[in-house]
Amino acid sequence: MPRARAGWSQRRKEALVGYAFVLVPMSVFAAFYLFPMLYAAYISVFDWGVRGKIEYLGLANYRELLDDGLFWRAVRNTLQYTAEVVVLQTPLGLALALIVNGKIRARTFFRAAFYFPSIASSAAITAIFIFILSSDGLVNRVLGWFGLPADTSWFGDDRFALHAIVGLNAWTTSGTIMLFYLAALQSIPTDVYEAAAIDRASRWRTFWKVTMPLLKPAHFFVLAVTIIGALKVFDQAYIVSRGEGGPNYSTLTIVLELFRAAINDLRFGYAAAMGVVLFAFLFTVTLLQRRLFGNSEAS
Repeated sequence: MPRARAGWSQRRKEALVGYAFVLVPMSVFAAFYLFPMLYAAYISVFDWGVRGKIEYLGLANYRELLDDGLFWRAVRNTLQYTAEVVVLQTPLGLALALIVNGKIRARTFFRAAFYFPSIASSAAITAIFIFILSSDGLVNRVLGWFGLPADTSWFGDDRFALHAIVGLNAWTTSGTIMLFYLAALQSIPTDVYEAAAIDRASRWRTFWKVTMPLLKPAHFFVLAVTIIGALKVFDQAYIVSRGEGGPNYSTLTIVLELFRAAINDLRFGYAAAMGVVLFAFLFTVTLLQRRLFGNSEAS
């Protein structure tokens, strides 16, 4: 009996130590993530500002969103940006992963070089690209050498501003996508490639019939990460437009419009309603991606 009690006491102590280790990160998560989300949902039903009386509005902020033309312009820009940047950065990251996974010289150097833009300051990179893509910048000079129009201000023209941000972010984030695909490529067993070689399959056929099907879980994971990240684009749009979403609101995104409502207009309740809508959309996209990812793993 004493031995049984001692064993139970030891197991309880181990459980308490485990819960104590879990308690610290969970407390940080609750304080800095869970509480702000719940608080944002709470103030989204109020006319909440820094001055005057706080008034309960119910769903009035959400109804106003439905009639806000700028908000829907931001939604359209964000969805267009997401579609373009995901289509560009995903195959680019996969191509880089295939290159650095092969037997090439200075492979470690190229892995670091391709990944470096992903860890560099996005504000610094955007500031450099503002000069490169200006009307008298490097890009226009190169275009002039080939006799093409060379006076376009890429970030200053509403026809090209959003596409310029797409190109900028596709380049800077492709290194992160490369790492995801590189990890997936290195987890593929070598015997499947040996079997393909015995069957005298070409490299192109081996890629489409062996590599791509085995990368299905990685495809779904990469799509989930890139789509969520693209829907939250803010810093590049803020820098190139100086926080206004110009020119002609062509770079206005959902998060930038949320920032303008909260900081410029001091309408925290309305901005919180935007945040709740964005969170609901992101959560839905994540569930769909997770369902597809889970089905892919099961198959």
